[in-house]
Amino acid sequence: MYKKLRYHLAALLAVLWLGGCGSLDPAHYAGTTPRLDIAEYFAGRTRAWGMVQDYRGEVRRRFTVDIDGRLEDDTLILDERFRYADGATDRRRWTFERRGDGRWRGRADDVEGPVEARQVGHVFHMRYPLAVDVDGRAITFQMDDWMYLQPDGRLINRTAMRKFGLTLAEITLVFERGASTKE
Repeated sequence: MYKKLRYHLAALLAVLWLGGCGSLDPAHYAGTTPRLDIAEYFAGRTRAWGMVQDYRGEVRRRFTVDIDGRLEDDTLILDERFRYADGATDRRRWTFERRGDGRWRGRADDVEGPVEARQVGHVFHMRYPLAVDVDGRAITFQMDDWMYLQPDGRLINRTAMRKFGLTLAEITLVFERGASTKE
């Protein structure tokens, strides 16, 4: 019994250690095109279509997001209105301050602390803790958020939701600038 427990503990520690080793550096995308500037991309109206998948790949939620964005000096303000397939709604307001050299500092009411973000080439990346309601309980996930600008102008967003180093869910969104916000 002790040997089996020790084996499972060692396997869990290996998974947790390997989960932290796979981080890709946004600098890997230097020089790629089309170049993404989130202030330019999100200026005006943007619509996104998305889904949340659990660790097995099962789609748990589908949603649309209507975003109104504006730039005030070096601060990008994003007003996001979420509408879920089950009729639920949510709202988040991001502010991103341009820090220079492709770096941004973001804040949102439901995000714990400031978020350090970076854009390089066609990519935007940020990591942040986010409290999410799961069956009536607030669980804080570590969000690993990557956006990739496509040649046709669409933006694809992949976010891993991690807890204890394990990816428990993933979010996929496709953004389209200027898309109609009418159903």
